[in-house]
Amino acid sequence: MIHAYRLIAPRPTFAQDMTEHEAAVMGEHAAYWHDLVDRGTAVLFGPVADPAGFWGLAVVETGSDDEAVRVRDGDPAVAQGVCRGEMHPMIDPTLRKDVPR
Repeated sequence: MIHAYRLIAPRPTFAQDMTEHEAAVMGEHAAYWHDLVDRGTAVLFGPVADPAGFWGLAVVETGSDDEAVRVRDGDPAVAQGVCRGEMHPMIDPTLRKDVPR
């Protein structure tokens, strides 16, 4: 199953003014998602430069909706209450033919 994940910052200026604690948690967040990419769970992840405020995007492939929720809840930024995460199933996604499956 393919899911879209959205990481929502606590304020629009978060990328510019995060505290030391928030920055440390976001370092853990990045390491968590790099590991998910390395394991093949995350297809991609990264920040989105929305003029209204940065937010994070990931596309994940899991065996179930429950597993996708565990991925979301395991994100240190969500688990430690720094950011809010949303995980939504993609219905019948289309993938470029040259992307290995």
